[in-house]
Amino acid sequence: MFTGLVEEVGQIQGIRMGQRSCILTIGCKTVLENTKIGDSIAVNGVCLTVTTLGSSYFTADVMSETMNRSSLGRLSAGSEVNLERAMPADGRFGGHIVSGHIDGTGTVKNIQPDDNAIWYTIGAKSQILRYIVEKGSITIDGISLTVAYVDDECFKVSIIPHTQQVTALHAKKTGDEVNLECDIIGKYVEKLMIPAKKEEAQESKITEDFLLKYGF
Repeated sequence: MFTGLVEEVGQIQGIRMGQRSCILTIGCKTVLENTKIGDSIAVNGVCLTVTTLGSSYFTADVMSETMNRSSLGRLSAGSEVNLERAMPADGRFGGHIVSGHIDGTGTVKNIQPDDNAIWYTIGAKSQILRYIVEKGSITIDGISLTVAYVDDECFKVSIIPHTQQVTALHAKKTGDEVNLECDIIGKYVEKLMIPAKKEEAQESKITEDFLLKYGF
């Protein structure tokens, strides 16, 4: 589990492509501290497993499902990526519950300065927008942010300059693709609210005759 608080901006040093997968080599420093092979690191919001470690880099495998769901397959050498290690049990929970399993991608539609804030407008598909609510949480490329506006075509977040400067958002421009993970609570609620399949539902034994017989 992650919090959406980016620890470091790393850089893609190399990409070894397979038929439908790839291996990323990511240059970094901070997230290597106390990290071992097999640990999880969120890369632009995608939970990846560390497969090799060096003094200034780690590698991770990206399978076809992740390539299809995320923007990782469109990265290139030199691309900046947001990095966060899995949350320690004794750590502070400063963001929100982030699984690192993204729902899909969105597109940066507009970037607008506003006094001491910066507005980002993100276009997304209806399958993603349905889970986004105003003043709720959203993860954009692994960054925990608060939704300030949402409609049928896009949503907006307002960030402070510090957030832009210490994350890879400073390199984003209009038209760029970003990874999105919606608040997981909404998805669980929706699943639980779906009625049981007809064949699985048990037929009630309570009838009008039964109720009359017992005085109801």
